[in-house]
Amino acid sequence: MTMSLPDDVSDVLELILSADEPVHVALRRQVSHLSVQSRCACGCGTAYFELDTSEVEPAPTGAGTVAAADAQLYTETGDCPGEVLVFAQGGYLSWLEVCSWSDEIEVNLTAARRWLQPPS
Repeated sequence: MTMSLPDDVSDVLELILSADEPVHVALRRQVSHLSVQSRCACGCGTAYFELDTSEVEPAPTGAGTVAAADAQLYTETGDCPGEVLVFAQGGYLSWLEVCSWSDEIEVNLTAARRWLQPPS
């Protein structure tokens, strides 16, 4: 079954899981089977996933909960107002978290998409 994720979630997952490491490759295979179960109410964009684990193989992350991927966010001026983390439980995508370290710069998935873009 193929699920449709909101653009902000799918774009950030694509950017943060782009490495050719075995964990990232396995997690990317899960993305088309994800749906968003819920989102944080504060507006940051954090998303909690639902995944049919019978459709995909687990990533080699171990049995517990791990931060399987992370990226610090840098603005155009070089400030680092936060980060984005991808968590897996038992090798399966579980949630995408947006963390803010700044009271002055709004950090959310919309901003993360811009700040995670490869330099041109």
